[in-house]
Amino acid sequence: MPRRPIAASPPRRLRVAVVAPSLRILGGQAVQADRLLRAWRADPEIEAYLVPINPLPPPVLARLTQLKYVRTIVTQLFYWPLLFRELRRADVVHVFSAAYSSFLLSPLPAFLVARLLGKPAFINYHSGEAPDHLARSRIARAVLRRSHTNVVPSSFLAAVFAKFGLRAELIPNVVDLTRFRFARRRPIRPRLVSTRNLESLYNVDCTLRAFSIVQSQYSDASLTLVGAGSEEQRLRERVAELHLRNVKFEGAVAPDEIWRRYAEADIYVQTPNIDNVPCSVFEAFASGLPVVSTDAGGISTILSDGVHGLLGPVGDYEAVARQVLRLLEDQSLADRLTDSAFATCGAYTWDVVRSTWLSLYRRLARCRSTETAGAAETDATLVLRRPAGAVMKTSNEMLDLRSVANSRDDLELVRRVQTKESAMIDTVVVRSADNQQSQSSQASAQVRDHHEERLIAEIAPVQDVRGADHVKPILE
Repeated sequence: MPRRPIAASPPRRLRVAVVAPSLRILGGQAVQADRLLRAWRADPEIEAYLVPINPLPPPVLARLTQLKYVRTIVTQLFYWPLLFRELRRADVVHVFSAAYSSFLLSPLPAFLVARLLGKPAFINYHSGEAPDHLARSRIARAVLRRSHTNVVPSSFLAAVFAKFGLRAELIPNVVDLTRFRFARRRPIRPRLVSTRNLESLYNVDCTLRAFSIVQSQYSDASLTLVGAGSEEQRLRERVAELHLRNVKFEGAVAPDEIWRRYAEADIYVQTPNIDNVPCSVFEAFASGLPVVSTDAGGISTILSDGVHGLLGPVGDYEAVARQVLRLLEDQSLADRLTDSAFATCGAYTWDVVRSTWLSLYRRLARCRSTETAGAAETDATLVLRRPAGAVMKTSNEMLDLRSVANSRDDLELVRRVQTKESAMIDTVVVRSADNQQSQSSQASAQVRDHHEERLIAEIAPVQDVRGADHVKPILE
């Protein structure tokens, strides 16, 4: 009796761990990570899952996250074990990154754990503060040099990376056109909206001053501020000082509901001092809102002045007000800008961007298969309780934390780690030698088990050197 052919099982999907903020931290990175995860859902080739940088502690400890300084320690104590647990099963580790202290608290641990586990990892850098951050921090530059690759969403950041001799691949942010409703504003009315968080780098104060000029000419003008942040009280005081009317503070709005705020407005305005390529501009494009913005960071790479929107110099609220008034006085200009802006959105849809991400993930997965599986499997010797200044080395690369520390923040972090009197950081030194395979495998297990216990206990608490309130806000 002839045998029935055995059906070949479908190939296993590549597992991609996306290390990023969850939507509990409303910002550009969280929104982009969520869009990626939604897009990969049910994809036949990629199984993507979130590893949140802000894991929820057990209910009994939840109150501690409300306390200054304590919340960072609590988060780190749960973040490090989560990394070891979740990155073990990944084929590729995709790490979202911001700047300054946020880089030390989130991408750096993910990078180190991925290296210890022998996983290919790359940094997806989003911060408009890159020029200053990379100039100040040798640790950041060292990590970015040792990453398998780096991905940035704009030509602005690609140019910044090139200036520091860092490789970067450009993969744009994703725009979900299904969430927004395009409609021309006819007639265009003085209903303004801004959806930037209320933090100093977004300079919402400049937006209020520009609106004051607009309202002096259009008494029925309104301004809706969507977002939350440390500047809220000061901005409310500014509204009272300028005697502004019809200014509404909406607070944080969930991504699924943000489209309504655009639909209710006629002009989108933002006045950041520092920026990259914010999701909010694309959302305004997709909604049919003409955009007025300051020319900060990478804004001009997605918005050409007079073509896709109107720009003004950073901090110049009078120029911003003039641009808003131009729109209110010229319907044809508003129509032309919104049509041109909407036409650019097609290049940022998932149908276009998916193939680029898929190619990158596949390439990194192949890198892993051709490399020796982790540093210890290439012959490793475990050296425990090394003195301060010891070298951490994985595979054939070396990272001396003291030698790469540059900024005051970096130096303080390294000093606190390396001078703890009772527990100095344990270090792995990898040496090329002709050891037996069995010794290598045993060393690999020791490396992983030891660091899972020790790094959580020693490094995590030290990272709150400056306190949670000094962590820079996560940028688009």
